[in-house]
Order: sequence, then C-alpha cells, then structure tokens
Amino acid sequence: MKRSALCILALPVAGVVFWACGARTPSTGSSSGPAPTAEAGLAAFETVRGVLQHARCQNCHPRGDTPLQGDDGHLHNQNVLRGPDGHGMVGERCTTCHGPMNPPDSYGEHTPPGVSTGWRMPKPEQRLVFVGVAPGALCEQIKDPARNGGKNMAALREHLDDPLVTWAWTPGFGRKPPPVSRQAFLDAWTTWASAGAPCPK
Repeated sequence: MKRSALCILALPVAGVVFWACGARTPSTGSSSGPAPTAEAGLAAFETVRGVLQHARCQNCHPRGDTPLQGDDGHLHNQNVLRGPDGHGMVGERCTTCHGPMNPPDSYGEHTPPGVSTGWRMPKPEQRLVFVGVAPGALCEQIKDPARNGGKNMAALREHLDDPLVTWAWTPGFGRKPPPVSRQAFLDAWTTWASAGAPCPK
C-alpha cells in the first residue's frame, strides 16, 4: 500500500495520524477522509483541557510536591509528598493507603480510592503540571517529551488507557467524574491529534 511522505514521517503516531493521512482501511479499502482543520483541533483541545484540568486529573498534577484532594483541590492530608519516584516518600508510599481498587460505596466518603496499576504522581523531574496552567502552555507541555516523561503522541494516547487515567470516570463514592464521558474525551483527543495537535495562542 502506498503512503505519502507525510504518513511515513508520522508513523510514530500511527494510531492517530494514520487516519489523518487518509490511508486505506484494510476492511473496506476506502479513504477515511481529510484531516480535521486546525480550528476543529483547537475546539477539541478545549474538551481535552477541560478533562485534564478537572480535579480527578489535576489533583495528581499539582505545582508543588503535595498532591491535592477532593473536588476543591485542597492539599492532601497526612503531609503526603511526591517522593523521589512519584510514588510517595519512604514510610508513606501512595499504595500504603491507596489499594488496587476503589473500596465499596458502603465505606463512605473520604475513603482512599485505588487502582490496579498503583497510585502515583509524575516523577519530580517531569512534573507535567496541570493546575493553573494556561491552555496554550498546557498544550505545549503535554506534547513536549522533555516534560511529559519522554512520550510521543502514540505513547501519550496509550497512557490514556492506563487504569489510573481511566479511574477518573469511575472515581468511587462521593467524587465527581470529569464533565464529559471518557469516549467524548478520547474522540476529542483523536480530533486534536489528527489535526496536528494545534495549541491555543
């Protein structure tokens, strides 16, 4: 199957840009159409931004080394800190209280939620701050491998399937999920990425 030079250069983000290149699908042999416009990409990024800067996401992406809690984003109790690897300090690791799954609703509010891949924050050298960051700066930061943990767009999309990320839509008793469905978020991400991941000015 022939591909344009653009498609060949874009192979690291195959799951997203492959569609934007208009490559033929194996099942139908038909073109999937033109890439979204930059304007559509910017509109989609606003949906992405709204999720990333919702409490479920930004509580683990603060400016400092103390994670945040609750829908109001207050500082975590018990003097919890990021630690040298993002998993907390010795003697107070995130997984000391955050187990492999959410506890039953019958445990009530303020019970630590959990996730199978282990509760954590970004590493201190790549904080990927979401709190209080302007949309354009947030967009540029997300795409920058030097600040996002060395991820290209394909790896970022894969990260969206990490149970710690998907947890945001099933956060347990007393916690609000992001303002849009997970599918709407993923659709917005795909549109943004397919449009070339444009950033607001």
